[in-house]
Amino acid sequence: MVAAGKTLGLTEVKLMVKSKKYWLMKSEPGAFSIDDLIKSPGGITCWDGVRNYQARNIMRDEMKKGDRVLFYHSGKNPSVVGLAEVVREGYPDHTAWDENSVHPDPKSTPEKPIWYMVDIRLETKFEKPIPLKELRNVKGLENMVLLKKGMRLSVQPVAKKEFDIVLSLAKGA
Repeated sequence: MVAAGKTLGLTEVKLMVKSKKYWLMKSEPGAFSIDDLIKSPGGITCWDGVRNYQARNIMRDEMKKGDRVLFYHSGKNPSVVGLAEVVREGYPDHTAWDENSVHPDPKSTPEKPIWYMVDIRLETKFEKPIPLKELRNVKGLENMVLLKKGMRLSVQPVAKKEFDIVLSLAKGA
């Protein structure tokens, strides 16, 4: 590959080819809200406590630094409330080894971790939340994983097109 008369090395080509992925991460606002993320040092937190194998596999194997995340409040008023970025790729969730944590798992150990987490950094809190009811009526979101009947997965993929539509809703377009 050549750019402006310069031959690019393998590292540069890999960086150009790497495609960013998009995700939605759900949190019960009473447990951890976007306002809690705002208050976190540097707007960064670890996304711990996930105890679902499919969500764990996504965080462990698929989420990469630089991927973008729709921050979603589940519960009473389910809504997309902001945007974050993955800043640290999957690593063992140490809260599983802490019997005093909210979500311990005695089967997981430092030597044989079962659960993983990623770190995310706040990009922005939306001026106005985008309610689930509104998302259900938006053209182009018909196949969004979040909107599938019975979908409860707390970490889920979002297509680039869907991500862009949600961002345009947040900007009031």
